[in-house]
This record gives sequence, structure tokens and C-alpha cells, in this order.
Amino acid sequence: MDLPINHFKHAIQSGQKQIGLWSHLCSNISTEILARCGYDWLLLDMEHSPNEIPTILAQLQAMSGGTATPIVRPPWNDMVTLKRLLDIGVQTVLIPYVQTEDEARSAVAFTRYPPSGVRGFAGAPRAAGYGRIKDYGKRCNDEICVLVQVETVQGLENLEAIANVDGIDGVFIGPGDLAAALGHLGNPKHPEVLAAIDDAIARLKVCGKPVGILTGDEELARRYVELGCLFVAVGADQNVLRLGAEALLARFKN
Repeated sequence: MDLPINHFKHAIQSGQKQIGLWSHLCSNISTEILARCGYDWLLLDMEHSPNEIPTILAQLQAMSGGTATPIVRPPWNDMVTLKRLLDIGVQTVLIPYVQTEDEARSAVAFTRYPPSGVRGFAGAPRAAGYGRIKDYGKRCNDEICVLVQVETVQGLENLEAIANVDGIDGVFIGPGDLAAALGHLGNPKHPEVLAAIDDAIARLKVCGKPVGILTGDEELARRYVELGCLFVAVGADQNVLRLGAEALLARFKN
């Protein structure tokens, strides 16, 4: 058994656009369906969704064989949670609310075995094929992808320092929290917010760091792709379900 290839990581490293979908439903069934829709990645959210380690594991198993790379957003930049996610086979993580270079360094350290980091060692976790993947501990970093989410004024001030931390594979701009931080709660399309995002994308491109973002606005998503964002989530599963169900009902009631 060989170490699974992280197609998402290698794609963004080579400048290939990756289109994704956010997943809040915490369901292995919906995840299994979505993983086979043709998306490049699917974000399994633990920060703002009631996902826990067992439900994430079930969704990882359900996604096996699909086109989408699973990306997991833990609830916080936490060593224990990240250790457990990596052990069950998560290869790409999106760390929320990173504001400083030190926090970015911690995020990387939590995903690395000593002496490069502080990840706890398990003899035969699922990530190592339950012991079938030879030299997993020495090779796993090649396929682990660390993305950090910048979504505050302080994060923007430290953007280059965060992006340039060794081991950070990409930076995701969080429009919702950034809008709130800039005084425009619930309005990520406010001109000040849009200008801050544009500026952040340009600065990250200068750093040579892949940029990601989420927006359900199709026109805005296309614009961010044109500006150079490499990994873009173009919607969320709960919204797709709600809007589709409401539209179907409306055609009969109206």
C-alpha cells in the first residue's frame, strides 16, 4: 500500500485552478454524492458545523473514489484536534483565524512529527494504512497541505509574514469574518471589504502563495478566479439544497 497522493496540494503548487464546494451538512451520504459531482475539493467544516471526529471519518470514507479532495477546517488552530484529524487520514487542513506569523508557525508545527514539529506519533493510524504504508512518518509531509485562513484586520497587517512561513501551502481569505472585522457584519460585498480582498490577493500573488476564497456569488467567484485565486469555493451544500428545494416547490405552488 502506498501513500495517497494529495492531488489538491500538487495542483495548487503547479498553478492549476481548483473549484470547490463548502459542506456543512455533516452527512456521509450527502458527502458521497457531492464527491462524485466533479468538484476538485470539498471543505468539511468543523468550525461552524456540528462535525466531530467520527462524522469526519465517515465522510472521508464516503469520499473515497470521488473526484474531490477532502479539506477539513478544524474548529481552531489546536494541536490535539489536528493530530486526530491527521491520524484518520486528513491530508489537507484549513486553519481558521490565523492572525500572526507565530500562529502560522504553530499550525505547521502541529502537522509535523518531531524534530520538525510537535505532532504526536501513532504506530498504525488510518493515515498510515493501519501500518501498511511503509515509512509513513518520514514521507507524510510530502502530501500534507496546510492552508491558513486570514479574516481579521490584524491578519491582513501580517499577511506577508504569515504567507512566507515555511510549510504554509496556501492562504484563504475569509470574507464573512473580514467583513465583520471591517465594520460591515453580514455584508461581504461592501466596497471596503471588496477592496481589502483585492489588495490581499495582489499581495499574496507577490509572495508567490496560492490564494483561496469562498463566495456564493457566481459573478464574484469568476472575478476572483480572474484575479488569480487558485482554490475557490463557489457555494455551500446547505444553500444548494435549500435553493433547489425551494425552486422546485415554487414551480408547483405558483
